[in-house]
Amino acid sequence: MAITQAVANSFKKELLEGTHKFQFSGGDTFKLALYSSTATLNSATTAYTTTNEVPASGQYTAGGGILVKPNPSTSVASGVAMVTFANLSFTGVTITARGALIYNVSSANKAVAVLDFTSDKTATSGTFTIQFPAFTTSAAILRIGNA
Repeated sequence: MAITQAVANSFKKELLEGTHKFQFSGGDTFKLALYSSTATLNSATTAYTTTNEVPASGQYTAGGGILVKPNPSTSVASGVAMVTFANLSFTGVTITARGALIYNVSSANKAVAVLDFTSDKTATSGTFTIQFPAFTTSAAILRIGNA
């Protein structure tokens, strides 16, 4: 069992097919679910699963939380298209998570990306926060550009 940071292969194909809409207004709803170290998530992950998802605690429930898209949530700079989300926090939780899955609720819970925390992250009767990287061409959580 392992969690490997990756953009889902199925997501890459679905982008070309117009499946996912990231725009601020009128776009799809995306969520982030947390997983324990016993989960297997990687580039072959195609959809949200409850298998080895962390148990409900405080504000965290099965399926995770809705990702808020700031305005703007997409941009292009220096030939790189990018997407960002606002940080996501779950309060009043006792959680140990090793990784997460971003998925598209509006499109049959299709996988977007796997996040690997590289080690277990824990909150005990507190707040568990996913802090997204800067909305830049070299750091944004999802980027498409020249290799």
